[in-house]
Amino acid sequence: MKKIFLYCVAVALVAYAGYKFWERYISEQELVIISTTDLHSDINNFARLATAVELCRDTVETLLVDSGDRWTGNAYVDMATEPRRPIIDMMNSLGYDIATLGNHEWDAGHPFLGYINTSVAKFDMVCANCQSDTISFPQPDAYKILRRKGKKIGFVGAVNNYDNGHPSGKAESYVGLRFDDPKQAAKRYGEQLRAECDLLVLLSHIGDDVDRELAAQSDCYDLILCGHTHNKLDTLIRKTQLGQSGSGSKRVGVSRITIKGCKVKALDYRIVELAPYEEDAKMKQWIERIYDNEVLNRPIGRSEKIMDKVGIAAWETTAMKSHFGVDVAFYHYGGIRFDEMPSQDISTGMIFGVEPFSSKLYTMVMTGAQIERMILAKYNDRENMRESHRLDIFSTEPYTIHVGESGDALSVEFKNLQKDAEYTVAMGDYMFNNYKDIECRDLQRTDVLLTDVLMNHLAENSPIDFSNTPIQEIKR
Repeated sequence: MKKIFLYCVAVALVAYAGYKFWERYISEQELVIISTTDLHSDINNFARLATAVELCRDTVETLLVDSGDRWTGNAYVDMATEPRRPIIDMMNSLGYDIATLGNHEWDAGHPFLGYINTSVAKFDMVCANCQSDTISFPQPDAYKILRRKGKKIGFVGAVNNYDNGHPSGKAESYVGLRFDDPKQAAKRYGEQLRAECDLLVLLSHIGDDVDRELAAQSDCYDLILCGHTHNKLDTLIRKTQLGQSGSGSKRVGVSRITIKGCKVKALDYRIVELAPYEEDAKMKQWIERIYDNEVLNRPIGRSEKIMDKVGIAAWETTAMKSHFGVDVAFYHYGGIRFDEMPSQDISTGMIFGVEPFSSKLYTMVMTGAQIERMILAKYNDRENMRESHRLDIFSTEPYTIHVGESGDALSVEFKNLQKDAEYTVAMGDYMFNNYKDIECRDLQRTDVLLTDVLMNHLAENSPIDFSNTPIQEIKR
């Protein structure tokens, strides 16, 4: 009996080993990767996302991944009782497998992010180009290799470092951290892992323009899931598929992959709208509870029209100018988080949504020539090309940027300012601390929040009426 038992055990072990060999090196397996990016606390379609993910998991092996910027943009999440926590709890509930870090993950400081990464998020976090020298932010893994159906799927993460050597945001959020060149880090780990993985994926919060450069230079990745630029992208560069589903939760990326043996046999990426999916009842109730916030739902005033980004900028700069009694006010394009206000009726929550950064305002005195140099330096910026060569600085002062044949700005023509005269100026702290060639005197770092300025201005002037026609322009 003992010999029979040992024989049966041996046969079982051989059969198991044979199955594992077949599964790993011979079998053909189908896999789906559902990807999100730049959610910015947009939970509005998570009930539909829950349904879509469950339907997919019922039919095929499924991975759920994210390319960064999970919060900052929806006050109901960002200012919850436990700030920013709801988006992570929902991602845990949906069963996310892995994510990388976007620049806005650091908006609440790296100790908070370290806590979220290690104690709250139930999914893996990867970022190959972030190096930590502080115990409050444990070093993230550069990559993870997940095993599904005998196949090895590698994920590398990377975040941009184009804002003075760190990801976009306030410098104090990154003290104790170092950020290597993201493209070089992604390339280095991609080449290192290529032979080890059947499928190799880059979760990128670098920007799809840089992702395109990487794919053109190296074939190490099968798939790059892009983030940061909020674009929609579905393109093949050499042997690498690039995909990006925009921003928010209206749509997702769906990558359908067939792996035969140890090689990718087929890979198809497409962007899928979530609107047709039914809402999961439990997730819908969860979302409704989050939006049941008396403070944030409180109406403050009304706009005569739906304001787009230009109209919002006009309102913000006018409110700043009025509050401080200055000659001119400035605010930057990236600080305005709504492409348009959701409605003409404006609540507290909407104001915190359009300006989620707790921006404090500075005042100073600048000459017209100094203002011109500031505008030219931003337009011609070579370090952060993604924010240059465009109208980036909104102002209460109409002006025209004159651009030469090279594409660089040559001069700024003001309607009302004189180059040799001095003017009192107001601007946000991010702009003052990060933009180059800002020279001034009598700098005052106030503790006044832009959100407070906007709420007071709206309450005192409702209904407000600001044009969506820009008063700044570019002439070539």
